Amino acid sequence: MAVTPLMAGPLTACSGTSGPPRAVDAAHLVHSSAADAEPGKPFTVSADSGNRVTDVTLSGPDGRLLAGTLDPDGRGWHSATALAPATHYTARISAVNAGGGRGETTQDFTTKAAERLLSASLGPDLGRKVYGVGEPLTVKLSEEVKDPAARQRVESALTVASDPAVIGSWYWVDGQNLHFRPKDYWPANTKVKLTYDADGKQIDGGLYGGPGVSLSFSTGDRVEALVDAASDRLTLKRNGEVVTTLPVTTGRPGFDTRNGIKVVLSQEREVQMRSETIGIAKGSTDAFDLKVEWATRVTWSGEYVHAAPWSVSSQGVENVSHGCTGMSTENAKWFFNQVRVGDIVEVVNSKGHPMEPFGNGFGDWNVSWDQWLKGSALGQPLSTGAAPQVPQAAATLRPQV
Repeated sequence: MAVTPLMAGPLTACSGTSGPPRAVDAAHLVHSSAADAEPGKPFTVSADSGNRVTDVTLSGPDGRLLAGTLDPDGRGWHSATALAPATHYTARISAVNAGGGRGETTQDFTTKAAERLLSASLGPDLGRKVYGVGEPLTVKLSEEVKDPAARQRVESALTVASDPAVIGSWYWVDGQNLHFRPKDYWPANTKVKLTYDADGKQIDGGLYGGPGVSLSFSTGDRVEALVDAASDRLTLKRNGEVVTTLPVTTGRPGFDTRNGIKVVLSQEREVQMRSETIGIAKGSTDAFDLKVEWATRVTWSGEYVHAAPWSVSSQGVENVSHGCTGMSTENAKWFFNQVRVGDIVEVVNSKGHPMEPFGNGFGDWNVSWDQWLKGSALGQPLSTGAAPQVPQAAATLRPQV
């Protein structure tokens, strides 16, 4: 820490015999936290007995001033925000002693480096510019955050902006993963931006926010595929209007297709499907090893909507698959070209298990809104509209002395 005294220059008075106030070294009138400045704590200045602090200006490495508050009696000053780790600051302090002597001092100091930095990977991260209306936002943190107050700080550092605005909320899947979704699907043709801005902010103990990151994308049309396992029909809607209904087959008994809302995860022109990946022993009567075309994936465990030319006679009649939704090659190609990553595929009237909310794709929409809100550390919905302009507090306070 470097301390530079600044002596006050001569002052003139209209009358009186006492003369101008005596110039003093303010470094002898006050003490501050500069010598052991810690990140995550405010910068403080205290006047020694009989003295008063009259002004403090604190600036960061970019020259911007930090707001602060001066005690009414001039006994001390503290910054309104905590100091960032490994950051250089300059404090200019003015003070007056009991005899009226005034002076200034400049203190340069650098805070200690953070013990740990919390970085964030944002999703969707497939490099696409447009996603379907069911695509949730995801955040994967570099380490686990358990403390409820620390989780609140993480959520507060995440900003979701969209046009048009929606009501949404974060949900902690576990200590490292958060998902954000609106109360209902994103509106069609919505612009979305997600920002993580915790750089230098204290999260928990020695854990501080890492570098800021952001991502942007737009949603396309509202495309929803409803698969009815009882009638063996898939109905495709675009922006609420039925486009067509196709005959399909879903999982047969013992391999029943999961019920519930799923989100398109990826699309593959061809994929090799092997029965061992879903627990069917190689060489058994149910074993298969097939090259499948026009495959639209909806779970990580291997559920697709795909071409199944071998079961055309059963499509629209009965369920004979191992859990996927099968259709003719022509229909599968058409469906493949109608949907995109993030679009909705909902299965109803199946005897299968409910779609998992997390871990096997995006089953987020199967969680009720009330339950979803309980997964937020802040515990309340937020609007993705433009943030209100909050006036900044004054960076320096100069009271009359």
